[in-house]
Amino acid sequence: MNFEEIGPLYAEDIRVLQVNLGRKCNLRCRHCHLSCSPQRRESMSLTTLEAILDLTASLPVTDVDITGGEPLLYPNLSHLIETLFFQRKRIQVRTNLTLFAGEQADYFVSLFATYGVTIVGSLPCYREDNVEFQRGKGIYERLVRALKFLNERGYGVSEKLPLHLVYNPTDAFLPAPQAELREAFRRELRKRHGISFHELLVLTNMPLGRFRRFLTKTGKLNQYDDLLQKNFNPATLSLLMCRYQISVDYDGTLYDCDFNLALKMAVGKVEQFDSGKLQKREIRLGGHCLGCMAGAGSSCGGELIPALK
Repeated sequence: MNFEEIGPLYAEDIRVLQVNLGRKCNLRCRHCHLSCSPQRRESMSLTTLEAILDLTASLPVTDVDITGGEPLLYPNLSHLIETLFFQRKRIQVRTNLTLFAGEQADYFVSLFATYGVTIVGSLPCYREDNVEFQRGKGIYERLVRALKFLNERGYGVSEKLPLHLVYNPTDAFLPAPQAELREAFRRELRKRHGISFHELLVLTNMPLGRFRRFLTKTGKLNQYDDLLQKNFNPATLSLLMCRYQISVDYDGTLYDCDFNLALKMAVGKVEQFDSGKLQKREIRLGGHCLGCMAGAGSSCGGELIPALK
């Protein structure tokens, strides 16, 4: 399969704006497509943030998806969330969850609960060995404490305080069906730790960044590329997230998605945002896009075709 066989793909609308606040993170995860770490210093300036908030005020986007890096480390996060709330946008924050086991946990959970923020937390597995393989020694215990704390404050328990978890495979394979994994996570987290959550979002790892280096080092890159090729599913094409959202990086550059962002495949700048052109733009495609098109499909909102077995 090659992209000439598919033909050009075009955006259909912009319903979601994904905002990447930078590359600084308190972890150095093995699967990170942006190679974020504690040593990275890239961060969105207040000038760029205000330009994005001017844009969200004028755009009919319904949802703003905040990511990074670790967004909880961003100094202007509260200003961003408060402004989006008063613009009547639905807000979700993607986090590695560990700061909810730290000294500022009360502050963050109060901020998020006040403004109705959905928490989307990365949890590679319910098993300690798999988590620590991907994210580092000692992280599993912090995640358990964080999730218990969030449950105590209503997240993952109250329907008004959504807590969704994100699963990524720990090696060169496609994820199992989302519904099957969701039930396994619910059963095991409840049995092992008394933890509850709302949804599990299953993502395929893109052969980018630190995960690509892992594949290369272990001699699995060609195997993984072949796996994505062989599992190409044309039914995913109409559902791809790039057709209904746009991503903006910390420097104000626009991309079709966070994965094209990792490769600097830009489509514009926030200060020259042309809604008419961007809503119907041609999507920039690359080999990594097969990660979203393989099997049941993949997006920042989980698999694309839930009924597929």
